[in-house]
Amino acid sequence: MKRLNSIILMMFLTTISFGQVSNETDKTRIKNLVIESFDEIWSNLDSKNIDKYYTKDFLLLENGEVWNNDSIKNYLDNAILRKPNPKRINTIEIIEIKIANRTAWIAYQNYATFSTDNKIIGKANWLESATAILTENGWKLEMLHSTRIKNE
Repeated sequence: MKRLNSIILMMFLTTISFGQVSNETDKTRIKNLVIESFDEIWSNLDSKNIDKYYTKDFLLLENGEVWNNDSIKNYLDNAILRKPNPKRINTIEIIEIKIANRTAWIAYQNYATFSTDNKIIGKANWLESATAILTENGWKLEMLHSTRIKNE
């Protein structure tokens, strides 16, 4: 009986441990999803990456405007035509990530530095939150809410 209880206890603890590892792995995936989406979409001005990171019904809420994948694509396609295109470097500082089943939310500070010819020409900071869902192709962002923080 003691042996059976020990086996059951070990299986229970292993299951709990596995769940925690899986949750931490998903948190890392969500963090990377946000970082890579900013680098590959917004820094590279590459509308081809929208489907890679955003759901088909993705919404971006920023500065009182509602953007969808089409309006983001139009913005990026026009921005790439303007020359010179400053280099954008993103720094994301995670505040919190919560995951429940196949949905997640993340809150973070987003800092961007813009430079041309290795000279900083601007900086921006946003407080942002996003929701993500687990699709058959992995985690994708479903909504992003962005509040611009004024530079001092």
